[in-house]
Amino acid sequence: MLVVISDLHLGDGSTASSIPANAFHLFANRLRETAYFASFRKDGTYKPIESLDLLLMGDILDPLHSTLWLDTAPGATGYTRPWTSFTSPLFSAKLAQTTQAIIDENKESLEVLRRFASGETITIPPANARGEPDHEARERVPLKVRIWYMVGNHDWYYHVRGAAFDDIRGNIITAMGLSNSPDIFPYDINEDHQLRDVLERYRVFCRHGDYFDRFNFNPKQGRDHSALGDVFTMEVLNRYPIAVQQQIGDKLPQGLIDSLRRLTNVRPALATPLWISGQLKRHAGSAALESELKKVWDGICEEFLQLPVVREQDKPFALDTVDAMQFAIKIAKGTSFGTINDLALWIRSKVSEGERSFAEHALEEPAFINKTAKYILYGHTHHHEVISLDSDGEPFEVHDQIYINTGTWHTYFDLATKDPKQQKFIPYQTLTYLAFYTDGEREGRQFETWSGTYA
Repeated sequence: MLVVISDLHLGDGSTASSIPANAFHLFANRLRETAYFASFRKDGTYKPIESLDLLLMGDILDPLHSTLWLDTAPGATGYTRPWTSFTSPLFSAKLAQTTQAIIDENKESLEVLRRFASGETITIPPANARGEPDHEARERVPLKVRIWYMVGNHDWYYHVRGAAFDDIRGNIITAMGLSNSPDIFPYDINEDHQLRDVLERYRVFCRHGDYFDRFNFNPKQGRDHSALGDVFTMEVLNRYPIAVQQQIGDKLPQGLIDSLRRLTNVRPALATPLWISGQLKRHAGSAALESELKKVWDGICEEFLQLPVVREQDKPFALDTVDAMQFAIKIAKGTSFGTINDLALWIRSKVSEGERSFAEHALEEPAFINKTAKYILYGHTHHHEVISLDSDGEPFEVHDQIYINTGTWHTYFDLATKDPKQQKFIPYQTLTYLAFYTDGEREGRQFETWSGTYA
């Protein structure tokens, strides 16, 4: 049995909220149950499965959503960011510090994974002589889970080679019980032959999905380099609550400043200005300070555009992502959050964020074209979907080809549909996992996808 999850975005607590540990305990119960039912075979007999592989398909730990990187200003001695040279000892030291902070913040959650790998969590009944589960047996069959880590655009740092990064990966392997080698966490499945062999056994091809997102992946530089999205996340989203605290913190209640750290938990993303206005109304009792909050936002956006790393990506005589961001920031500058709220609501009424799909890219994958893969898996978008790609006739279980997005594990604050201008948000947690079977497991079933929400 193969299980795949992605986009957990476990952080150090300095910015967005990670999904709580109870999600991992819930997942453990589901995995234990799934392993038991996978032991029922296509011929009707019960035979405990012998292996379970769990693939963490990118953006698992999230060093990018951390304010620890912001302890130095541009031009200062020791200035280090995700886009500065990773050959500098300062870079690996900062990554090691951030990684340890994430491990500490999510200790209970990661312990659930580690116990998977040690065989302490999943045990199933043995089979009796009649090929049935023996529920009366004194001993149960422990199932050790092999856990594999692939990287995405928020944890690409763990793909960088070098002794200092080997030590960081070794720390993660120990904390999570991974089966990876410490010399690299793969971005491409061909970078780890053991993992590739596991996936081929289930006819699965996967990549994180940031590969198709030019804001978060630079194809010319490759995955061992930062992208423009990293700079925006760090210098605008992460920095905004800090700048508010520094510039007008004495005028604001602490609850408002804390709420600004949850900007990346807001759903849909277009509702971010509504979240700011709503939190201001909730914690400050009025919108009187809105213009000052907006002034801080305009200031850090302008500073973001002037950063050398951003200017370097602004191509002369060509419309590019930097130009688009310049246009959006210039339009927003001097405009109140209220006006932006109205614009965001209008855009939301015309465009559904859930419609974004990478399914068309799956049609171009060599593994799809040469039919070596039945399942093409991407993550990154946080939008779980199952889309039929092709079928060449019967038997369907042999010839069907399907694209699946792995969704996310995330804490969200979702904008209420009734009168969105009231800026009301409902908190909940969401998680998705996929399961694939072979050799007649699960009574001959091929795959399952499960996506749930709880509060």
